[in-house]
Amino acid sequence: FNSLNHDMTLAEFKFIWYMEYSHRMWGRVVGLAYILPAAYFWHRGWLSRPLKGCVLMLCGLVCFQGLLGWYMVKSGLEEKPNSYDIPRVSQYRLAAHLGSALVLYSASLWTGLTLLLPRHKLPETHQLLRLRQYAHGTTALIFITALSGAFVAGLDAGLVYNSFPKMGDHWIPDDLLAFSPMLRNIFENPTTVQFDHRILGIASFTAVTALYLFSKKIPLPRRSRMAVTSLLAVACMQ
Repeated sequence: FNSLNHDMTLAEFKFIWYMEYSHRMWGRVVGLAYILPAAYFWHRGWLSRPLKGCVLMLCGLVCFQGLLGWYMVKSGLEEKPNSYDIPRVSQYRLAAHLGSALVLYSASLWTGLTLLLPRHKLPETHQLLRLRQYAHGTTALIFITALSGAFVAGLDAGLVYNSFPKMGDHWIPDDLLAFSPMLRNIFENPTTVQFDHRILGIASFTAVTALYLFSKKIPLPRRSRMAVTSLLAVACMQ
């Protein structure tokens, strides 16, 4: 209010306050949904030794995620008397908060599916090993792309150029490497951050398409085939 939104009304403040409040409450509900059943199952002796380690890791990740959220919000409330920038949270902390959420979600889904669905006993052919390696590489690329999106959001980089595939009148904008040292551009230059996110997004979509086409050459179980097809569908929608 003091730095930017001098004309904000109480109703407008309540709107953003309730968004933040709802997000915090929902996060706490998620934490309880992990910790309370985990404590009950542990007490009843329903967890195997490997699963106990997995449950401890997931509950620890839930707590760490909440701590990172507090640390991120704190960065947006710090006074910066010598700065004329728009008040915002640190893009580094935002990326860390999003990244830990993705790790938590993926680990939860993997653990749940491992318990619910028996693992297919497939022959370890050369093609299947290549497909698995390629799937892991595609996963890493998608994860990096999502993290780059957090930098776009943190810097409001999406507002810099709103044309596609060119950025304004250029394929490569003039201010791509305007910051010094050069490495700062990747994380702090809004133009570079948006450019990188576009390149990573196109690369991720290409990788998913290639994964799908490669999987068509391999006889896969129905469940695996559905997973690869669903991945391509979600990539198109995204």
